[in-house]
Amino acid sequence: MTAPAPAPTLPSAWDRWQHRLAGDPRQLRRWTILTATAVTLLAAVLRFWNLAHPHALVFDETYYVKDAWTQWVLGYAAEWPEGDDTNDRFVAGETDIFLAGDPAFVVHPPLGKLLIGAGMGLFGADSSFGWRFATALVGTALVLVLFLLARTLTGSTVFAGVAGLLLAVDGLAIVMSRVALLDIFVAFFVLLAFWFVALDRRSLPDRLAAALAARSPDGDGGYRLGPVLWDRPWLVAAGVAAGAATGVKWSGLYALAGIGIYAVVTDLLQRRRAGIRLWAVDGVLRQGPVSFLLVVPVAVLIYLASWWGWLATTGGYGRQRGATALESLWLYHQGIYNFHVTLDTDHAYESPAWQWPLLLRPTSMFYDQTDAGVQNIYSMPNPVIWWAGAAAVVYLAYRFFRDRDWRHALVLTGVAVTYLPWLLYPERTVFQFYTVAILPFTVLALTFALRDVTRSPDPQRRLQGRVAVLAFLVIVLLVSAFWYPILTATTVPYDFWRAHNWLPGWV
Repeated sequence: MTAPAPAPTLPSAWDRWQHRLAGDPRQLRRWTILTATAVTLLAAVLRFWNLAHPHALVFDETYYVKDAWTQWVLGYAAEWPEGDDTNDRFVAGETDIFLAGDPAFVVHPPLGKLLIGAGMGLFGADSSFGWRFATALVGTALVLVLFLLARTLTGSTVFAGVAGLLLAVDGLAIVMSRVALLDIFVAFFVLLAFWFVALDRRSLPDRLAAALAARSPDGDGGYRLGPVLWDRPWLVAAGVAAGAATGVKWSGLYALAGIGIYAVVTDLLQRRRAGIRLWAVDGVLRQGPVSFLLVVPVAVLIYLASWWGWLATTGGYGRQRGATALESLWLYHQGIYNFHVTLDTDHAYESPAWQWPLLLRPTSMFYDQTDAGVQNIYSMPNPVIWWAGAAAVVYLAYRFFRDRDWRHALVLTGVAVTYLPWLLYPERTVFQFYTVAILPFTVLALTFALRDVTRSPDPQRRLQGRVAVLAFLVIVLLVSAFWYPILTATTVPYDFWRAHNWLPGWV
């Protein structure tokens, strides 16, 4: 007796809604815009709320804020009077006490400080809101760029929204958007560069196929060599963004190198898939130099442009050491390099790069205790996001070696260029908050992992996966709410502050 065929499984309301969206581009576009707006507004609220508090120079704001103001006024950074009361005088409104004739030796390029200075020029140098405005704005924009990149990579508005939500509520991303340091600018420009690379890579197969179709094949019906593609505006845009990242901190150079390597490797593989016989020679010796010319020169120009104030004036540190302005700049860069490679100063909150995945020593940037309670600014990533993201990077590496998906490769490249270089300098004084540049890529890895949880062919397991993802997001939101007062110098009881001491190296 033949067993009856199983009854067909009816699609869930969620599946029906997704199918309806996929068949209606206008409705899908509206949903995408609404989701992007929602996560960006959430990020803005968490970053701009009470941004002016505390009205004090927090952690390394003592360097970057004052350097930003003199650079904005003079075109170059100048020294300030010595003495323990200089910061207090600056905060109290004495913002013109800098020593214009005494240039300061600063060890990072000018672009990040130029952006901070723009906020000060807009709202006033004595405004703590003003000197943090640019970081809050760029930190908010970082969430939007992550949404756009996740949407490009996954093709899913839902999981692009998940990625944006995770970054919007993450503590490290919030703190680095609320203090006038440089790292949020690096994170933004690096992520922007990778989004541009993703847009270039997404269109590459069609453009290569179209270029091949316009040519006559060889005698055997195939192609010995492929076309050289010059018209790649997104690759040029990636060079601009990577040059801007380098104009904030030299660590942007690693992103530029990673982008170049990724472009060459993906070109090679795509030419092999297209059936080009000499695909290796074609990709390395023909398209490779063109890709280099599309990315690197514009990055160099953007980097040099970030030094315009120093180059256009004569009072900057070392400005007149060489026979020409560019020679003086080269000598200055030698001094910066020597500083960075020899930096080895003990700090209570230093954390070598090998510790970063374990989250052993986040950085306390501000602490004040009175009878009313404790105020703390603690650069603490949401530990659920951070540890799950670290595990997701390992999972994504497995997926890449199994499936050879270019999207996984792009995310892993982002992790590699923002993390691995720091392992080369184990003796250097570095901090956990540098990982804000890594964070968007770990969130992307986590987003891919969460999406896979919901994609079982079995309807029951698919439903269970969706419930698990929803539960995970609820836990993330609860943990973020628990930590938010400790990120924003909100006055809390001492016992509540102590309740955040989950590990010996925390707070």
